[in-house]
Amino acid sequence: MRKSARFIALPAITAASLLATGCSAASGPSGSDPGAGTEKAAAAARPPAAEPQLAVRAAPEGAGAPSAVARPSGSGKTAQKSALKVASFDKSSGRAVISGAAKPPKGVAPGRTPAPSGSAGAGSSASPEKSNQVDVGDIIASAPAPGAPDGVLAKVTKVLGKTEQGTEVNTAPATLGALLGDSQAKGSVPVDPSTVEVEPLVKGVKASWTKTGNVHFGPKGAKVPLGNLRLDVGTSIATAKDAPVSAAASASGFVQLAPEVDFAYDGGGAGFGGTPASASVSLSGDWSSQWELKGQAAASTDGKPLRVPFAKLHASPVIQVGPVPVVVNLGLTCYLQVDADGHVNVDVKEDLKGGFRVGGAYNRGKGWSPVNTSDFSATSPQASVTAAGKVKAALGAEASVGLYGAVGVKADVAPYLRAEAEGSATASADGKASATGKWGAYGGLDLAGALQLQLQVFGTPIFEKPIPLGSLHKEWKLAGGEGTVSTGSRRK
Repeated sequence: MRKSARFIALPAITAASLLATGCSAASGPSGSDPGAGTEKAAAAARPPAAEPQLAVRAAPEGAGAPSAVARPSGSGKTAQKSALKVASFDKSSGRAVISGAAKPPKGVAPGRTPAPSGSAGAGSSASPEKSNQVDVGDIIASAPAPGAPDGVLAKVTKVLGKTEQGTEVNTAPATLGALLGDSQAKGSVPVDPSTVEVEPLVKGVKASWTKTGNVHFGPKGAKVPLGNLRLDVGTSIATAKDAPVSAAASASGFVQLAPEVDFAYDGGGAGFGGTPASASVSLSGDWSSQWELKGQAAASTDGKPLRVPFAKLHASPVIQVGPVPVVVNLGLTCYLQVDADGHVNVDVKEDLKGGFRVGGAYNRGKGWSPVNTSDFSATSPQASVTAAGKVKAALGAEASVGLYGAVGVKADVAPYLRAEAEGSATASADGKASATGKWGAYGGLDLAGALQLQLQVFGTPIFEKPIPLGSLHKEWKLAGGEGTVSTGSRRK
């Protein structure tokens, strides 16, 4: 599922321009051009220009972080890249300060726009001064800014006045449709592993990654493939009370991810602010893990598995869709979960590799539907089970995907190990005895989640309750065996 390209850019479609022949005073009494009728007919026969195809790529960072503004001009133009920046933002009130207004050209009084030069046509764009002013009705999209770590997507409802930082305004939530209009975009953008914040929740968690430029970080950085983030963990877990010291329970191993953001949008003639023909956002990527469960885990309490979160990960990558910065919020909580009866003693190791994709997709005719796919394979270098009983342990991740701070998708990706053993024994007074048993070790994957209300940021209809992604369950056998052992009667 991993793409080799760092981003997918869709070729821009250039609309054909119409060449008009001006009429001269010497063209005749009617003032008409003999070829005008032919040219008008040819122009009318031309097919309408295709909707613009916008590139989808990683946005510049730091001072180069983009912002875009769409104005209610009714001209049908898409949003334009802007020099305006969000200097501060208060999410609770919607109040913002917008900076970056250009200074008037020399010789022009403030508030006045210089007359257009003779070479500029009637369809020329607004002057630099006008394009850097903030007006009621402007739709502003911004990368993360002070007070807005998840970016800003808002409409200016009132201009309050000037401050030392810029122009203070009131805003209300806006939608991507107001910026993207009838345009189309589709692509995948890898998440830079160095931008992922890792918060260890237990001792022994270590993060490693590798990024472009042969830059490594962490104890396993030199071994991690390009663009991957790896978490190593080793921790003890609750051991059964009657277990010997040699059966102390523990789990250790690593999880390695190469996350990507998949984004698609098709305005489909809806116009600015209308409902798009289709839209989707999802988290996908390569997953590999290697981990081992050992010992005699304690019985579950009140029938509930023991769940131990060991690390939280957060990132807000900015993808640039044409001129528009789209802030995607990703969250992962990695956890260990054990469900046991306190009897079985195991030593099971599993190598798991594959890919997954979770998210939501919208179609104007069908509404929202879940995106929930995976493709995993597993091997087990070792597996042993002692005594009758059962245990199931998962090394998984709770994932959330949203836009501009609004969670849109929640999913739980849980690869697991499961072991069980059954046995029976019989004996008689003469000393005859036999024992029959079978055991098995299994690997599997549980994937579940739901679409949330906040995906309305696309400008699609609101749904009243979360839509389940649908449970995905797969399991495969790693090892197993069965047999009977008998002993003869005692000699008299």
